Amino acid sequence: MINYIIRRLLIAIPVIFLIVLATFVMIHATPGGPFDTVGERSMPPHIRQILERRYGLDRPLWEQFFLYMQNLLKGDLGPLFRNQSQDVNDIVAQSFPVSFQLGSIAVLLGFAIGVPAGIIAALKHNSLVDYTATFVAVLSASVPSLVLGPLLILIFYVNLNWFPAINWGAEPPFFLGIFPQPRDLLSSEFLKHAVLPGFALGTAYAAGIARLTRAGLLDVLSADYIRTARAKGLRESAVIIVHALKNSMIPVATLLGPLIAGAVTGSLIVEQIFALNGMGRWFIASVQQREYFLLTGLTLIYGVLLVAGNLFVDVLYAWLDPRIRYD
Repeated sequence: MINYIIRRLLIAIPVIFLIVLATFVMIHATPGGPFDTVGERSMPPHIRQILERRYGLDRPLWEQFFLYMQNLLKGDLGPLFRNQSQDVNDIVAQSFPVSFQLGSIAVLLGFAIGVPAGIIAALKHNSLVDYTATFVAVLSASVPSLVLGPLLILIFYVNLNWFPAINWGAEPPFFLGIFPQPRDLLSSEFLKHAVLPGFALGTAYAAGIARLTRAGLLDVLSADYIRTARAKGLRESAVIIVHALKNSMIPVATLLGPLIAGAVTGSLIVEQIFALNGMGRWFIASVQQREYFLLTGLTLIYGVLLVAGNLFVDVLYAWLDPRIRYD
């Protein structure tokens, strides 16, 4: 297993390099540039030339990429063209903790709702409970966060005034800037701010997880070793939890890698609705404003998380199914 992980990490290096290269080339190939306009007016050509020379944009593309990789290896993600008081590292330091917390809460909520719902639907197969759970799952997956977010705000903030809708976490002290300290995580203030955006993002995850759990568990329950376990006189709860549930989680584990990467890097719609300063908002801003270094840096972070998530899923496979071995 250790050798397999090392090989995967070595393979990840050229994968990340190709992600950075493709992003860098494509963003430079798009029409327009970061200094074409100032507000709604066109920037004078001589001013644009001075700024492009300052940031090295007048150099050949291969030379720009070489200099970017040199800085990247030093931990420098690059400057911002329109805000000289900050750089990409500052934006990532501000936005990544928010997206990480939102994504983590959404994924945990998705599993907390989706796995029990899928188990109940599978155990009550072809019953009213199964049909109801399947209908709710399909309905939840069909309602986009663009609709669900404002609806939650209208009900639980405007009408009932149970949860706040903006100012994520009221700026609690975070451990290492990412993880809330235990006392803050369990505080009513943090949880109140986390409920609405976490539920708006996690509902769709819960629906997909519930359907995969139901399908996987139904497939496992018809296996020979489950009938053998029941024939031995084991309690039904032991058969489900010990023998069936673990193997039925393999389809769910397949979804886990890209799900975590996508959730952690932020959701543009949810962050816009709840006024969160997350990575999703900056990703769209980088495209609109032609912030080359910001877009490349955010894409790099997403790629690293996606590679790490897929590696985690492969390791999880071996734990869920002892028959899976990596040489």
